[in-house]
Amino acid sequence: MITGFIALYIFMLAAFTGYEVISRVPVILHTPLMSGSNFVHGIVLVGAMVALGHAESDLEKIVGFVGVVLAAGNAVGGYVVTERMLEMFKSSDKGK
Repeated sequence: MITGFIALYIFMLAAFTGYEVISRVPVILHTPLMSGSNFVHGIVLVGAMVALGHAESDLEKIVGFVGVVLAAGNAVGGYVVTERMLEMFKSSDKGK
């Protein structure tokens, strides 16, 4: 089991590394990369479904259901934003 100070140390290293990696991404690529990485929220959705499946009390079921709905909305929203951004790069040669 990880103790509190080791967990805090790992969190601080991850935060610093994440900040350094994100700050070196050019501005023009930042938004497409961040919206495209929303597929990670599919993992959050799976975790919420597992939590809902193991729920026993009514309160746990309600919290699990809300988690599933919010995670699904976040994952779908990321793909919608990505699709809209990709539409901006298509050529508008409707006259040909």
